[in-house]
Amino acid sequence: MTNDEPRWLLTGGHVTSLNSPIVVLDSGLGGLTVVRSLRGVLAQEDILYFGDTARVPYGSKSAATVTTFVRQIIAYLQPYNPKHIVIACNTATALAMQTIREELPHLSISGVIEPGARAAVEAAGEQLRPLIGVIGTEATIRSGAYEKAILRRRQYARVICRAAPLLVPIIEEGRPTDDPVVSLAVRQYLKPLIEQQINVLVLGCTHYPIYKELIAQAVGPSVAVIDSADKCAEDVQRRLRAARLERPSHGQAGTLRCFVTDESPRFAALAGRFLGLRIDEPAWVSLDDLHAASGAAAAETKLRPAV
Repeated sequence: MTNDEPRWLLTGGHVTSLNSPIVVLDSGLGGLTVVRSLRGVLAQEDILYFGDTARVPYGSKSAATVTTFVRQIIAYLQPYNPKHIVIACNTATALAMQTIREELPHLSISGVIEPGARAAVEAAGEQLRPLIGVIGTEATIRSGAYEKAILRRRQYARVICRAAPLLVPIIEEGRPTDDPVVSLAVRQYLKPLIEQQINVLVLGCTHYPIYKELIAQAVGPSVAVIDSADKCAEDVQRRLRAARLERPSHGQAGTLRCFVTDESPRFAALAGRFLGLRIDEPAWVSLDDLHAASGAAAAETKLRPAV
């Protein structure tokens, strides 16, 4: 079999091929930074992006609620037979991914925390006890997911985590980096980490890369700033290659199709800022449709005979 021939994978009734899409899901616009990074390393792949804009932000919600949201989105998109699903939301990765993986073992699913933690440890170099800072939503920080992931790789690292709850709504409003509100919020959230003299800073939310240059200026050139979106995209590329499911490019760019749960025109208007390109109008998915898809998927699972 050559690399150009179709390759199929059948697991648990889920059929994927080289031409199957990658699904990227997030609470709103932030996951588009992962899409941008994916298009940089896997430009030939078709991508389905789902922004749960009617229920953003996830960062203040419980694990049970976030898990339900992620479960519904995956059920809705599963008929597209994705070859990989990226939970491009640090909060959802921290609170929901383990449960979703256990419920859907036939699907290939990854998140953003492990790649970010791995990159942070690598950026710390040979230091035995590096001081690594993490900023994220309240739920991500409260989960301790980054701290656990970093300490698994560098036992004696010191990790300082700081919630930055205002940054997501500020970014979703489309505020530019020269907005005084943005500058004030960034300085206030980073001040304790700068005073502690961190060596590495992890942007523990896929929204935050929008302000990466401003954040890098605030912490100074001696601090390595880790963009979890870039590291997530590299991780997806590695997974597809290992599964021999990376699509040959043939010089053709893949497609991008977006879904949202709120009909607000703001998504299309702001998406260009996240992606660096114009997109087609996203398809609207009602919450009723998500509930129905989730119910149908649950019923199908109960009826499926044991193997």
